[in-house]
Amino acid sequence: MMKILRMTALLLFVSMQLPAQIMEPVKWKFSLNENSEVVLDAVVDQGWYIYDMNLPEGGPESTSFHFEKVAGAELVGKITPAAKAASKYDDMFEMELRYYKNSARFTQKFKVTDPDKFEISGYVHFQTCNNESCLPPADEEFHFTKKNLPAALAKVTAQKVESQPAAVRAVEETAEKKNDSAGSDSLSVVPLSTLVTPVSTLVTPGTQADSSSVQSGINWWEPVIDQLNVLGDGDKTKDSSWWMIFLWGFGGGLIALLTPCVWPMIPMTVSFFLKRSKNNRKKAIGDALTYGASIVVIYLVLGLLITGLFGASALNQLSTSAVFNLIFFALLVIFAISFLGAFELTLPASWTTKLDQKADSTTGLISIFFMAFTLALVSFSCTGPIIGTLLVEAASQGSLMGPAIGMFGFALALAIPFALFAVFPSWLENMPKSGGWLNSVKVVLGFLELALALKFLSVADLAYGWRILDREVFLSLWIIIFVLLGVYLLGKIKFAHDSDLKHLSVSRLFLAIIPLSFAVYMVPGLWGAPLKAISAFSPPLYTQDFSLYDGEVRPKFHDYEVGMEEAKRHHKPVLIDFTGYGCVNCREMEAAVWSDTRVKQIIDNDYILISLYVDDKTALPEVIQVEEHGKTRKLKTVGDKWSYLQRTKFGANAQPFYVLLDNEGKPLSRSYAYDKSVNNYLQFLKKGLEAYKTK
Repeated sequence: MMKILRMTALLLFVSMQLPAQIMEPVKWKFSLNENSEVVLDAVVDQGWYIYDMNLPEGGPESTSFHFEKVAGAELVGKITPAAKAASKYDDMFEMELRYYKNSARFTQKFKVTDPDKFEISGYVHFQTCNNESCLPPADEEFHFTKKNLPAALAKVTAQKVESQPAAVRAVEETAEKKNDSAGSDSLSVVPLSTLVTPVSTLVTPGTQADSSSVQSGINWWEPVIDQLNVLGDGDKTKDSSWWMIFLWGFGGGLIALLTPCVWPMIPMTVSFFLKRSKNNRKKAIGDALTYGASIVVIYLVLGLLITGLFGASALNQLSTSAVFNLIFFALLVIFAISFLGAFELTLPASWTTKLDQKADSTTGLISIFFMAFTLALVSFSCTGPIIGTLLVEAASQGSLMGPAIGMFGFALALAIPFALFAVFPSWLENMPKSGGWLNSVKVVLGFLELALALKFLSVADLAYGWRILDREVFLSLWIIIFVLLGVYLLGKIKFAHDSDLKHLSVSRLFLAIIPLSFAVYMVPGLWGAPLKAISAFSPPLYTQDFSLYDGEVRPKFHDYEVGMEEAKRHHKPVLIDFTGYGCVNCREMEAAVWSDTRVKQIIDNDYILISLYVDDKTALPEVIQVEEHGKTRKLKTVGDKWSYLQRTKFGANAQPFYVLLDNEGKPLSRSYAYDKSVNNYLQFLKKGLEAYKTK
């Protein structure tokens, strides 16, 4: 027995000393050739394979190449594979995947500009798999200097460099010095050689697509506002009178009233003015008019102030800020708990006494103004994109009159109904025998507040990629909330401040059927049903882990330059989709229009779809500094970059915003915004295809 134990201990000891087996089925070799190419060769062991570049999202890691430093040279074009990748349908990832077996070669063209300073370094990011398992993604670094240059390339004379204009050399040398001396937090300087238009038109530094577009004579960031105006976009605003601009703004305000972010303010308004009116109809009307005027003033001043100080994208940044959305998520939860009867939101007794003493001599402008300000802030998440088009006029043209009139119309449409709600509490108090039914109204509103609060949390969750409130989690919470609401209306749940329910009235029974039916309607969504009725509220379908629904339109790319390069390679037109994680109208368009089989077929087969999220909070590799309308701005996130592209290239700032482009970045038809008509969208797509074929 002791011998067996000793032998076992010895074997354990020896096994612990043996080195762990590390599999390296892929060997990389890097070199430069006389054709001015960086050659990246992969030798893959038998039975293993690596994936191709630019695979769809939701699959394995694509092979990607990252050039961290390029000095004394310029990259020309994109990384090109020497052979076409094999393709097969993968059951595990449920998608078509491209891969290389045995070997793979990729090349990147470059041009030597200064042999003495020549240096190219970076790394390749890849994942290796076989039929049984996958290894974790890995990086392999490469580094080339002057000594690695082929002899023919090393003989590039300095005369070629000297032949450049002195102004160009001075700017590029200054930019190079700044980039060399700056640390990781430095601002990238846009080299003059990468620009074919003034610096306000950005060709993003550090991307290979920039060089390819410039070298081929294409600048995909070149503004096309004038071309869009010729195609019909200009008819929307520039040819409109002040009266038409006012009507556009007023119509936008009416649409905003239907958005989910405005509805939570209705019970707040009723509750607030219910305590102020005190059966004084004249005072209630005066307060209501003050409330409406405050809404108009706040939207007019605050909107133009934000645009003037921070730029047209500030509204989108605010509406998708994690702090903003989390604060109002907590605020709505607190209001919901209060409506459910846990506590009463009241001012401190000393404040109440002072307000009561001054009630007859003052209109309480400060408190009313604060209530109006709360409405403006809470509704910004939904109203920001609607008024974005009006505000971008102020930022791009320097004229405040047009946007001011449009904003006045928008605020007026929003203020009129809320002013009526402010008067309504006095009518409620004058109604005979209101009794306990008002408590029931508050409880119902409390459940609705709780459900709508999740929308704010969802916006922050999507924008920052936390993935704590995916679609199935969101739907589960909503199903529970509306089931509880239905059970409450049936009298099976009773709160402390509720009156006794002696019998169930017919009206209350029918009211209970509504939330219970709604909860049943949402159940199939847990398995991927699109649920078009709540598409504006719920997270997008791609956040769901398990889905039986295959009718969703998925974008092929989320990067503008990469998508344009792919479209050029395959000779297809491009559908640019400017969207946002917090854009409720975008979700409605996707559910109501893109889900149509005719629309889906055209987008999937005839276009390259590029979806650009203007509220994507992913940090850029380095901060980009640009000049826009005489002001220096810093683009820090991916969303900043796409918002800047939308403003400068297309002259728009609202989402959703769809535009069709050819392979040179020129528009094929007028743009398309929020319009849920499937026939209109089909005409929009078909017109773009006809224009592309004509070109």
